[in-house]
Order: sequence, then C-alpha cells, then structure tokens
Amino acid sequence: MKKHRVLFLINPISGIGKQRTVEKAVEDEIDRKSIEFDIAYTEYAGHARELAKKAVGNYDVVVAVGGDGTVNEVGSSLINTTTALAIIPTGSGNGLARYLDIPLRVSRALQVINHMQKKDIDTLKVNGQVSLNVAGIGFDGHISHQFAKEKNRGPAGYVKLITREYARYKSSVYRISIDGKTYELPAFMITFANSSQWGNNIHIAPQAKIDDGLIDVCIIKEFPIYDGPSLLISILDQSVDQRRYDVVTRAKNITIESDSELVGHLDGEPVDLGRRAEINIQPLSLRVVVPPKDFRKNLLDPFMELKELLPPIPNLTTLPKGFRQGKK
Repeated sequence: MKKHRVLFLINPISGIGKQRTVEKAVEDEIDRKSIEFDIAYTEYAGHARELAKKAVGNYDVVVAVGGDGTVNEVGSSLINTTTALAIIPTGSGNGLARYLDIPLRVSRALQVINHMQKKDIDTLKVNGQVSLNVAGIGFDGHISHQFAKEKNRGPAGYVKLITREYARYKSSVYRISIDGKTYELPAFMITFANSSQWGNNIHIAPQAKIDDGLIDVCIIKEFPIYDGPSLLISILDQSVDQRRYDVVTRAKNITIESDSELVGHLDGEPVDLGRRAEINIQPLSLRVVVPPKDFRKNLLDPFMELKELLPPIPNLTTLPKGFRQGKK
C-alpha cells in the first residue's frame, strides 16, 4: 500500500505555546504504516505560504500547526490542487478547526490525520487575497489591526481590547452591492462568513455552511451604544440573525465601497483594502482533512481542551530569580 506523504509546518511563535510539544507528539502518534512525514518550522511571516506552495505535488497533505493566520497561509497555497490541508490548532481562536470539529488536543488532532478522511470546502477571495473562514470590514477589522500590536495574544487580551475599543469606535457609511442589489447605509461592521464562527465558538453567521457555494453576509447596522450587550449575547447564543439591527443574507459576489479606507481582516489577520473591496466565493476549491463521521468523541475532551488553553505551569523545581532555598 502506498503511504501518504505528509508535511507538518509548525509556527513556533503562534498562539499559546503548545508548538514545542507537537514534534514529539507527531513521533508518538502518527501511524507510520500508512503515513511518512517531514517536519519544518516557519521562520518569518509568509514563510508557511512559501513552504506550502513548494509542497504541492510533493506531498499529499500539508499540516498547518498554529493559529488561524498559519492555517490561512498554508490553505491559501493549496487552493485548486490535490494537496489537502490538515490542521493542528494551537492558536487562540482556531475558528476553522472548531467549525470542522477538529479537536484542540494535539494527540486527538493527529488521530484525525491518521484517518485521512477528506472533503472539499469553499474559500473566499477578497481583492484577490484568500480567506478560508471569515473576513470582515469595520469593527472586527479595526480590532484585528489593534490586536496585532498587542503583546498579550490570548483570549483574555482580546476581550480586554474589544471592551476598550467598543466605546471609541465610530460606524462608517458603506455602499454595498450584493449580487447586483445596491444599498448605502452606516454599519458597525460587515462580515463575510464561509463558516459560522470567528473562533472560540463565537458565531457571527449561525447558518453558514462551508460547502454550499455561498457567502453569508452579516451586516451589523449602526446601533445605540447601550445595545452592545445585546449584540454580545446574540453572537454567543447564535441568534445574531434575529436582531433588528442586523441583516444576514447569502450571496456569491459582494462589492463594498467607502469614502474612507476600508480596514479589514482575513481570518483574523489585519489587511488594508483601499476604498473598494470585491468579495467572491470559490466553490469547493480547497481539500481538507476532517474527522470521519464515526470518529469517537471522548467525554473528557472538553476538559482536556480547556486545560490546553491555559498557560503552561511553571517549573517549580527552579526557583525564580531573587529567591533562595531556605535552610533545613
């Protein structure tokens, strides 16, 4: 039987610090009877994209080990090829991985790769750049730009940033064309969703499907500042499409124009789009490795995944600088 050739691309600085354990886990967990593999580490922004492009035709699967940005870099290089994307999610949001039911535990994510179950999914293009999961303009784009400057990249820092920026942010007026129908309105943010969530199980487009050939367009219209808690609740309980200030529709082609610069993001990574953005769907353009339907769920997974989201426990056998061992 011919073995699957797999390349693991590990981003050593992404997310929350699990990357250093991945190489050993790969050695321990990968099924060597059906898989032969190589491991490479990314060294700078964009390096994963370069390595993934070189892997096309030489590997059957390229594994993105990192957060949503790493997944975007790898996946965008595999579009319309027979080389599949697999994910070991080690970031702070892990939006696409969560949507695809890929476990956050490294060992369990490796078991998914061992099964080699694949499916084709849609992708988005925004001014020629690729988004695999969710792209946006407005407040979420603004937050993405600000978050890129933060030293604390975990969920707590993200929540703190949103809380700080919410009261300061001003809506902009956009001219929006959705499959030929044009609107002009002030909006807090406009999201283009391939899957239902940004990450961390925060859902902006509850009904989105990743293989239906359509983009779920979620327009959060300008709303009173006191209505912020209602918006927060709606994205947590997946009812954002039921609020009176929100519009969710589906389309294949969208154009956004503004008199000011469009501040956006692609899969959480900040991007400047000028004053006009064209968003298009690319149906079933990317092959991904997903859990098989009979993949056994472990009842302890939610607790183990929570543990992996916490920062590493310091080694208490080494005393911090400035401390000394007491005499017995």
